[in-house]
Amino acid sequence: MAASANISPLSSSPAPSKPMSKGPSFYLNQPQKTHFSKPVFHPRRPQFTICSKNPISDFFSTSKTGPEESFVPSFSDDDDKPREECGVVGIFGDPEASRLCYLALHALQHRGQEGAGIVAVNNNVLQSVTGVGLVSDVFNESKLSQLPGEMAIGHVRYSTAGSSMLKNVQPFVAGYRFGSVGVAHNGNLVNYIALRHMLEDNGSIFNTSSDTEVVLHLIAISKARPFFLRIVDACEKLEGAYSMVFVTEDKLVAVRDPHGFRPLVMGRRSNGAVVFASETCALDLIEATYEREVNPGEVLVVDKKDGVQSLCLMPHPEPKQCIFEHIYFALPNSVVFGRSVYESRHAFGEILATEAPVDCDVVIAVPDSGVVAALGYAAKAGVPFQQGLIRSHYVGRTFIEPSQKIRDFGVKLKLSPVRGVLEGKRVVVVDDSIVRGTTSSKIVRLIKEAGAKEIHMRIASPPIIASCYYGVDTPSSEELISNRMSVEEIREFIGCDSLAFLPFDSLKKMLASDSKTFCYACFSGKYPVMPKEVKVKKVGDFLDDGLNGPMDSIDGGWVKEQELALFQSFVCGVRFVFWCKGETIRNFAEQHFGYSDLQEGRRY
Repeated sequence: MAASANISPLSSSPAPSKPMSKGPSFYLNQPQKTHFSKPVFHPRRPQFTICSKNPISDFFSTSKTGPEESFVPSFSDDDDKPREECGVVGIFGDPEASRLCYLALHALQHRGQEGAGIVAVNNNVLQSVTGVGLVSDVFNESKLSQLPGEMAIGHVRYSTAGSSMLKNVQPFVAGYRFGSVGVAHNGNLVNYIALRHMLEDNGSIFNTSSDTEVVLHLIAISKARPFFLRIVDACEKLEGAYSMVFVTEDKLVAVRDPHGFRPLVMGRRSNGAVVFASETCALDLIEATYEREVNPGEVLVVDKKDGVQSLCLMPHPEPKQCIFEHIYFALPNSVVFGRSVYESRHAFGEILATEAPVDCDVVIAVPDSGVVAALGYAAKAGVPFQQGLIRSHYVGRTFIEPSQKIRDFGVKLKLSPVRGVLEGKRVVVVDDSIVRGTTSSKIVRLIKEAGAKEIHMRIASPPIIASCYYGVDTPSSEELISNRMSVEEIREFIGCDSLAFLPFDSLKKMLASDSKTFCYACFSGKYPVMPKEVKVKKVGDFLDDGLNGPMDSIDGGWVKEQELALFQSFVCGVRFVFWCKGETIRNFAEQHFGYSDLQEGRRY
């Protein structure tokens, strides 16, 4: 049977509740179940548990054959998308380097909204301005005037809220015996804790809980000469995803990990200034011409004496670039990994129209990331595209809700249905992805309340069944609705008349010869670089259950692999079932849940 869309029509009988194993291939109406070498068992829970803000089931995993399931920074039900954690920029050879850096960060604002910073070099001195908030909140004329010089690097980041956030805002600057160095990093190091412990055992002192600080310490202790070889020496010890820009008194350096997980491009302005950025949209804004990508495993060194020099970081395997850059993260006007993001998303919509057709009157998008795929769907299906949902771009991160609770309040603040487009119509709604499913269900309700006759959801990505460990903030696998439910069960949960995902095989076919160069771990659970530690945040950061405390109390959120234990949560009342394994877990359970005299290996 040929693979086709993950489509589930309206069914009068619910799908059976049973453990499910997710595989990479999906078929029309009757999902075929293929198994990994390590089956994933997740007993289906009552549907109301999915509605919780962030159920902490699968807090830890006892599996040893794959990366541990973990809790990662959460986002609200009304912002139910994976989040890119960072965007970076570096500029060499322009007298207004910091101001151009500021503009480039504006163009990269979609990659991180919680903090921003710029480091500029003037008279061999590295000067830094960082702050919490949007780029426009952090910088003004007065701040930028403090950053003169012809070299600068900048960073925007997404992170969890908390008192420790400001000190983690990049770029970081450090002094060592041969001078000073600044660094801005996009990605995630999967061997961070092992490196940090090694460095601390040798006397290093850390000021932040960021994995980027490890890189600075590795540079400082390296015996290699000259400076760029210190970077090479440090990067040879790193595992995971990193696209970084460094600045010293006289050099700008860009480096990308051997797999090339995160994007990094190079451009040049008309005055000869060299620019590095996470996306080409940043080059466009400051009128820099795109030249090429920084290749996976490459180090580019820029200085006045030798211009741009290229070095190979190390022998590198086949690239594994993040496919979600083309599905969701990057702006449509960017070229990422050598491909137009707009053209990719338009093609995703065309595939959905071909493989998951449905009789409809209008095609609408969930703005903004679903718009291009919806245009592709509408063009291929020969159905008009209209703006059925209007997005408000002026909603802050906090707001005051009236005392009489409004259902789906957060979604209604951000999205407003257009009754004239929807009323009495058979509507196809195109979105880029479904993560937990909570937002999708609320959007379906909004469209129903606006009078739609039928609602057919089309998702321009395959089902997300696994967490990302390479610089993208995603929930634990247990929170991902596609890891717990079949397509039909998801359709029933969100309340639409039919549901179809972009078929995994069709995605790879569309990418053609480039398909082997992309990372699909979030769709397949097969990780190019296996994490050696797990980043686990405190339970109290995600549930309004009265569990509070500083993040630092559990070592910056990191837990050793051998001390992990399995937590399962049932939200009806706060009931926890876990296997007690390791001193850390016993102490944690005793402190926060009132358990005492816990015994190793016993279930509670």
